[in-house]
Amino acid sequence: MAQKPKLTLFVDIVSPFAYMAFYVLQRSQAFKQVEITYIPIFLGGVMKACDNRPPISITNKAAYIESDRKRWSKYANIPMGKDMPKDFPPMTLHVMRALAVVEQHQPDKLADSIAALYKGMWVDGKTTHKPEVFEAVLAEVLGKEGAKSVVEQSTKPEAKAKLQANTDLAFKEGAFGLPWFVATNKEGVTEKYWGFDHLGQVVEHLGLDRGEAKELRAML
Repeated sequence: MAQKPKLTLFVDIVSPFAYMAFYVLQRSQAFKQVEITYIPIFLGGVMKACDNRPPISITNKAAYIESDRKRWSKYANIPMGKDMPKDFPPMTLHVMRALAVVEQHQPDKLADSIAALYKGMWVDGKTTHKPEVFEAVLAEVLGKEGAKSVVEQSTKPEAKAKLQANTDLAFKEGAFGLPWFVATNKEGVTEKYWGFDHLGQVVEHLGLDRGEAKELRAML
């Protein structure tokens, strides 16, 4: 008997392209047929493990990425701030540990928490890597006391170990950047993809109906 298609998306709020991938997965009807798992990681840890460099530090690439971010968000009708977030790229270790806490203790709130933080950073331009800021953003989803508890727990060894395990898993799955997809179709065949511009291939591999989704049609 064929199984339901499955898709894992590794995320760090520092990546605008992971944000766009997350946004489409959340809103496109094509992915309503899929069992989706979101895993918060620390992209800096993956970069270090791969001996990779942040794209923004590469001559000419930073300007291209900035243009590409705007092009894709406009084409796919994804909300995106005009300017890059202040102090980009920020150190997201603490906020990603907070998301790891949510994943562990309130998994039903994880997607909404990721969405709130992505919106805060990439749409509203907030410094969501700062504890006082991401606590306020998470309070929109978890409530004031819930967010305070998550921030407190994010400094503890359990949270640090969880995020490290997630980051190690991403590396083990072949990740070297974000977004990183691990897609298993109904026949149980798994393929891995990097980049928002590979989302169409993800759809094709999973055997999904892309329907009228403009952003997906353009990628196939």
